[in-house]
Amino acid sequence: MPLASMTGFARASAARDGLFWQWEIKSVNGKALDVRCRLPNGFEALEPSLRAALTQAFKRGNLQVSLSVSGAVAAETVKLNTDVLDRLVEAGEALRNRIGGEPLRADVLLSLRGVVDVVVPPEDEAETEARNAALLASFAEAVKALAASRAEEGARMKSVVAAQVKRIAELSLAARANPSRSVEAIRNRLAEQVARLMDTGANFDADRLHQEAVLLATRADIQEELDRLDSHVEAAEALLASSDAIGRKFDFLAQEFNREANTLCSKASDRALTSVGLELKTVIDQMREQIQNIE
Repeated sequence: MPLASMTGFARASAARDGLFWQWEIKSVNGKALDVRCRLPNGFEALEPSLRAALTQAFKRGNLQVSLSVSGAVAAETVKLNTDVLDRLVEAGEALRNRIGGEPLRADVLLSLRGVVDVVVPPEDEAETEARNAALLASFAEAVKALAASRAEEGARMKSVVAAQVKRIAELSLAARANPSRSVEAIRNRLAEQVARLMDTGANFDADRLHQEAVLLATRADIQEELDRLDSHVEAAEALLASSDAIGRKFDFLAQEFNREANTLCSKASDRALTSVGLELKTVIDQMREQIQNIE
């Protein structure tokens, strides 16, 4: 599957025997696949099939499914419970004669529970199955449209992330070629530092001071960080070329990118190298923002 975003929207409409309906699916980013359905009364039996279709089509994202229905759903009839109504009227009149008050009103009586029942005639089983099959067929169209919407956004994101990975590789190369990393530059810098310390007149052991300076230079070397950055770039390029859902793996890889950039900045002993490290952090942060929405 191509790289896909977790953001998308799709709509599908259809009609059958005077019944009109419209599906809407909204998708945003999420750590896992979370499906929420809003279905009218009488259509709740569709939910397991909806969830199964979405689980098969998508790996991650918060999905909200809604169905609106109009037209000839089922002919509802109203039944007046005269026995209940008579008892209420009798009790109400008796109370009014006892304590006084306004005459009983029909709209108030009809609003009382049990006075009026809405009766929905049972549907023919074959007709219900045919209707549900038509509903699910149009839902499948909405799922297909949502997948296309997420893939389209994913293609745009892939281009952006690929450019960011390329920029990280360029910055890693610039850091590797920075003149401050040359043996001669390091030797001169250490010589200057040692000379300043010796000029203070303090009693330093020159040999021990030399050993400590070499140790500090070794700790400040960024060769390992640059090698790991190059390795991470290769891993990122492999993920972008993968046909799997890469969002989780790429998010973890971005954390590794950031760790190396932070260490590089902390070890940098030159303004130009520090500038490279800061730009690295900026590009990596921008990349992580994009990755948060990859499936």
